[in-house]
Amino acid sequence: MPGVVPQAQGGKSRPGAVGGVALQATGQGGPFAVGQHVEVAIEDVAQGGWCIARPEGLPVMFVRHALPGERVVARVTEVTSKFARADAVSVIEASTDRVSAPCPHARPGGCGGCDWQHASLPAQRALKAAVVTQQLRRLAGIDRQVTVEALPGDDGPASAGLGWRTRVQFAVDREGVAGLRGHRSHEVIDIGDCLIAHQGVRDLDIPGDDWSGATAVEVAVGGAESTDNFAVTVIEGGDKQRDKGGHRGGHGRGGRVARPSRTLVEGRPYLAEQAGGRLWQVSADGFWQVHPAAADTLSAAVVEALAPRPGDTVLDLYCGAGLFAGAVAPLVGPGGAVTGVESDAAAVRDARQNFTATPGNDGPQVTFMKADVGQAASAGDLPPARLVIADPPRAGLAREVVAYLTGDGVAGPAPAERFAYVSCDPATLARDLGLLIGGGWRLESLRAFDAFPMTHHVECVAALAR
Repeated sequence: MPGVVPQAQGGKSRPGAVGGVALQATGQGGPFAVGQHVEVAIEDVAQGGWCIARPEGLPVMFVRHALPGERVVARVTEVTSKFARADAVSVIEASTDRVSAPCPHARPGGCGGCDWQHASLPAQRALKAAVVTQQLRRLAGIDRQVTVEALPGDDGPASAGLGWRTRVQFAVDREGVAGLRGHRSHEVIDIGDCLIAHQGVRDLDIPGDDWSGATAVEVAVGGAESTDNFAVTVIEGGDKQRDKGGHRGGHGRGGRVARPSRTLVEGRPYLAEQAGGRLWQVSADGFWQVHPAAADTLSAAVVEALAPRPGDTVLDLYCGAGLFAGAVAPLVGPGGAVTGVESDAAAVRDARQNFTATPGNDGPQVTFMKADVGQAASAGDLPPARLVIADPPRAGLAREVVAYLTGDGVAGPAPAERFAYVSCDPATLARDLGLLIGGGWRLESLRAFDAFPMTHHVECVAALAR
């Protein structure tokens, strides 16, 4: 095979150059060069949609578009002195879990939105479970086997893990074409149609229009049945970087940031969502779970983790539009109290609207604070609570929140007895669990959910007790 460096017996690469490509990466200190093709054996999965190979001369090579147990030809895309990144461009020995990717753009050099379209759905969930298990063991010293559960509607063959994403941000290229970016790239891929996008998003045919002058086009569709329950927003002046489909502030660094301008061009500024047997108002650019079944599933998992009782006091950190506050409020009853804390002004406005505008809302006192969660924790502004919920961005808990929960360096001991931690990042979850366990908490249970099929992302709910 032209351009391929085969492995000799014993796993050693033959010296020299093949296909005119030098083996030594000039100035990188590694044995490979960008663009080189190398035959490797795939050993295991790694966080971020990568698999691991260990060719001669490198501790590790991270390979996309591969599966554990396979032998592939990998094209090197990045080289450092300690590792290399690569794409599997040809499969020599395929895993029994390999399937044909439903999207033609889910390939090397294609769209970077999906990591695992080449794996069956059960295999995808097993890979995500392995990653969570790895991170718990490596970062927290926790030896726990994890099962990733399918969300309702994704546990049968009909859906095939497609059509779930209700919020999509399309990048726009210089010709005005809306598409999705390549992996670790600014290149905009003209996908034409995103198969994991919700049908309501696909019906708007954003890639089919001319978006000249825009940097990005953001589309959101609400879960409640309505003919106009969607929003199309044009973004100019820079990409908006967001966590899990929406910003939920709490512990970012301060400083002056150039904010892109946003213009609603179609639809409405607020979407109607349905979860927990009630309607929710969410700003078009606000945070809400992107899988239609995720809000109900995660709310039920949080309630199970906390086991709220009548009269309980609850603190909901990084509360967004108030989803989890709404799940526990009926259970703590009129004698209880629920306080949500959120730094994003639009989310706090939504949360207050969701509770004050509810007919017959004569339940417990539910209040919302607009505050940076970490600063509020360090300043002693958080009210005492027996139960605490946190659903932070990918960066995980602010260090001040960890200190608040462990009683380290804050006024008085941590008041909470139970803690439900909702996380979309196994690494920061494991890091924070290690700190909490070291500060007197015990991990009682951990559930993982496949809220993002075809991607490497996974949602976890950990239950901890003092």
